[in-house]
Amino acid sequence: MKQVDLGSQGLRVPAVGLGCMGMSDFYGASSEAQNLRVLDRAAELGCTFWDTSDMYGPFTNELLLGKAMAGRRDRITLATKFGVARGADGSWQGLRGGADYVKAACDASLKRLGTDHIDLYYQHRLDPDTPIEETVGALADLVRAGKVRHIGLSEADPETITRAHAVHPVSALQTEYSLWSREVEAEILPTLRRLGIGFVAYSPLGRGFLTGAIRSRADLQPGDWRLENPRFSEEAIARNVRLADAVAAIAAEIAATPAQVVLAWLLTRAPTLAAIPGTRSADRLEENWAAQEISLGAEQMGRLEGLIDEGVEGERY
Repeated sequence: MKQVDLGSQGLRVPAVGLGCMGMSDFYGASSEAQNLRVLDRAAELGCTFWDTSDMYGPFTNELLLGKAMAGRRDRITLATKFGVARGADGSWQGLRGGADYVKAACDASLKRLGTDHIDLYYQHRLDPDTPIEETVGALADLVRAGKVRHIGLSEADPETITRAHAVHPVSALQTEYSLWSREVEAEILPTLRRLGIGFVAYSPLGRGFLTGAIRSRADLQPGDWRLENPRFSEEAIARNVRLADAVAAIAAEIAATPAQVVLAWLLTRAPTLAAIPGTRSADRLEENWAAQEISLGAEQMGRLEGLIDEGVEGERY
């Protein structure tokens, strides 16, 4: 098992974690019993970096992880988020980062999760109406109170990251990163290296597309938010399928799966990078976890590197 130091603040996590969003929201119906079995298996494997948010469900994903952590809290590195406000009915209530909101959201998450501390607490999305200094000041108060061990940001720009880090050390930035979403390479990753901040890649499998599992919209079940995503229109799928085909060809050469190839490539991108693929299947969990043992040759890496040069159809949101 490969361990990664996220930044310079002592946060050490497995290189491959588990994004839990899809267990409760956005990807169609799921079974709580099955999700708990997957989380049990993750704990057995050592895949103990679990990522959630108060908005997933809403709220039900944190409740799920609270059940799964019972009796093993000390073995789990728990990450959750605040800032995308939702009502219990699922309604969207805007982005919030005011100090009072941050502290109230933390207390609510702690209660749902059944724990007295959060290992990594992210601002899920920036609140355009609240200075980042106020938000991070509130997070610093939570660290001093012992409710939060490390703080993070999600989808933040270099200037905001720098301003936040000046108020309190930021341990990790979480942003989408995969073979077909490489925008972070231009300015974000250099900023993190300069400041000593770790990186957590969400949707590292291209929301499942790069595994070859999605060849048409018919492969998505009703309620799957990808049906509204620009990269999952029929036209975009038809044009982007060459990316999945290229990954599959390399996977066949090295007796691996496409998911393992994609993750193995990603894990070479920075020494302080962890990936959090999501799944509701124990088999897929084990497959993703085994990607840490996959090695890609220079020629294969070059072919993967060249994929982005051919362009990607559709914005990522």
